[in-house]
Amino acid sequence: MKLRLLIGTMMLTALTAHAQVASINENFESFNTGAGSPLPQNGWTSVLAGQRMYPDASNGNKYLQAYTFFTPNVPFYAITPQIIAPTGNQTLSFKVALTTGSGGSGSIQAGLVSSNTDMATFTPISGVVAVSSTTVQTLTYSVPASSSQYIAFKFIGNVAHAAILIDDVSFTTSTSLGVSDLSGSKNDVRFAVNTDHTALHFVTSKDPRRIQIYSAAGQKVSEGKLSDKNYDISTLQTGVYYIIIETAEGQTVKSKFIKK
Repeated sequence: MKLRLLIGTMMLTALTAHAQVASINENFESFNTGAGSPLPQNGWTSVLAGQRMYPDASNGNKYLQAYTFFTPNVPFYAITPQIIAPTGNQTLSFKVALTTGSGGSGSIQAGLVSSNTDMATFTPISGVVAVSSTTVQTLTYSVPASSSQYIAFKFIGNVAHAAILIDDVSFTTSTSLGVSDLSGSKNDVRFAVNTDHTALHFVTSKDPRRIQIYSAAGQKVSEGKLSDKNYDISTLQTGVYYIIIETAEGQTVKSKFIKK
């Protein structure tokens, strides 16, 4: 009986360790930090070639740091836990910056891989983004349908001791047209495409601080503010677009719309 229970426990542990996730919302706050606590942790793994990848912290915030050490200009990767195969209606967003004290700049690119050990399967879902400042930038991309079940972040440091961080990694299903995915906001944000398909009309008590619009391929195509509760989309081509709305309260709303 004890043997059977032990085998059952081992099988359950194995199944749990390899469970696929439908979404990711990782701020790395539960990770152990420092060079002595590298990946793997909490389902995240890494593929390196002389570099280092470990969670670190500063000013009370934890993040994942990619450090070239003495091997610049060679790609290395951080890989998420296994996800359910993307169906084409998910969005990936994350923050990126140089770590304070970095010895130089670098770049990052997001992609999908079919194995968390074989980066030959890396398929980009974004362009290569230069990272040359400690000012945090938020990157958002639509994730195409794929049989690959891991998201990989490809880092390249331009010099030895370049250090790039990522934080607040979110992989979620895109919301439906005109419906906010923001919970707890004091001011609901709703919008609709006008009948001429030339503008988004917003219904909100306070104008958002900023509007960003991305193509289905993840490229930013427009950015600005409202004009008389409207946002001009007359120059956009027909297609599906993703929108990020920074509310008057400083919160973020993600949604999408169709331009006809």
